[in-house]
Amino acid sequence: MDGTLVDTNYLHTVAWWEAMRQAGHTVGMREIHHTIGMSSDKLMDRLLPEDRDRSGDQRISTAHKTLYAEYFARLPALDGASELLRTLADRGWYLVLASSASKDELAAMRATIGADEAIATVLSSDDVEEGKPAPDPVEQALKQAGVSARDAVFVGDTVWDVVACVKAGVRCIALQSGGIPPEMLLDAGADEIYRDPADLLRHLDSSALGH
Repeated sequence: MDGTLVDTNYLHTVAWWEAMRQAGHTVGMREIHHTIGMSSDKLMDRLLPEDRDRSGDQRISTAHKTLYAEYFARLPALDGASELLRTLADRGWYLVLASSASKDELAAMRATIGADEAIATVLSSDDVEEGKPAPDPVEQALKQAGVSARDAVFVGDTVWDVVACVKAGVRCIALQSGGIPPEMLLDAGADEIYRDPADLLRHLDSSALGH
């Protein structure tokens, strides 16, 4: 949902930057942005020194959640997000929203999108043992839908979404709405790339979701 249906990736970047700054870590926003989509523990392992005092990681994660929660009431849905979900549901797709977000973050994003009637199941970080880029969220979504990998299509916006799909053997449509360059998404293994949900909706019939 983050960066795919709701325009949140840069908000997460700023919140992580401030949370790390408060803990005494100087990390560039570009580096933070390119880790958005990872689970929190993997994000910090990638960005922070290996020899750090890891007892402070939970405080950083909590600070990020607190800072990001300030945006809940004004999260912006991406163009075409609700229309895409409703169209797919009308065409018979079983929609599972799988996210590394916590349940309260998911609730805020669902309220922003306003298409709950189209959503069959929602998975949060609380529902899987390991977050992206591990395949756990994708594999759990397959179990919830009761389908095999070859019968599913994942729509995401980060390299870590694509990597998780490749590991799970699921086709991945990548959107550029998360701010990741298309060449990075293709290199990671994305099958198709579109600008945002509205662009995917315009090309739905020729996409993997239209077959």
